[in-house]
Amino acid sequence: MNRRLVVKLGGHALDAAVSASSLTDLATDLHEARADGWNVALVHGGGPHINDLLSRLEVTSSFVDGLRVTSNEVLEGVAMALGYVNQLLVAGLGAAGVAVVGVSGVDGGLFRSHPLGEAWQRAGVTPKVNTTVVESLWVDGYVPVISPVSLADDGGLLNCNADAVAGALAGALGAQTLVLLSDVDQLRANPDDPSTGIATIGRSELRDLMAGEEVRDGMRPKMRAALDALDAGATNVVLGNGSSSHALGKILRGEQKVTKVLA
Repeated sequence: MNRRLVVKLGGHALDAAVSASSLTDLATDLHEARADGWNVALVHGGGPHINDLLSRLEVTSSFVDGLRVTSNEVLEGVAMALGYVNQLLVAGLGAAGVAVVGVSGVDGGLFRSHPLGEAWQRAGVTPKVNTTVVESLWVDGYVPVISPVSLADDGGLLNCNADAVAGALAGALGAQTLVLLSDVDQLRANPDDPSTGIATIGRSELRDLMAGEEVRDGMRPKMRAALDALDAGATNVVLGNGSSSHALGKILRGEQKVTKVLA
């Protein structure tokens, strides 16, 4: 039985990935991973694309505790921007020879969520996962490329954080590895000092670190997703810099500086 790998693309790593040359690199890495016995699922975000589209539509967007307040108007922009990113990834990877299918969390009830709270409107909590969607695509030989837009209990849409979605998916699948591609090499004991990078950390140590102020901004949802994935059944989580060429392949081969979060 093939090993299960979930990869989350976001931030500058995603910006790099949607360029033609980087998609070719990513396609090569995916071919190698599949040849090595991995079933792979890609989860993507798209914050910069969402911001750009909302700006062009003249729709105001704000954040509470680092999460986007998602009015119905904002949600339309989120769904459009993430759909566009999904198609860019699918088109580029497909042109490079990878068998890919683009889906959102709505398709087949892949992700089902409910609103995070009144302050965030149509932003959703970490979703429940219907793994059948991904597993069926794997059986047919496809790599799923997944947008985090999720299905609400009321039949509408919800904007879910892509890190949280990737963690939930990895946990539900019992993935051997969740790779969170970031724009920094490692989690740092001191976020302002690159020399304090952490190579390996356990769940309890990470919880202690998160209780202080050392894990902040965009790193916080990534580490929360790492803990959620491990708590739900994933084996290990790797955080690495996704902005370099062939980053995924280097991470899987142990050739790049990373942080490993162990169960």
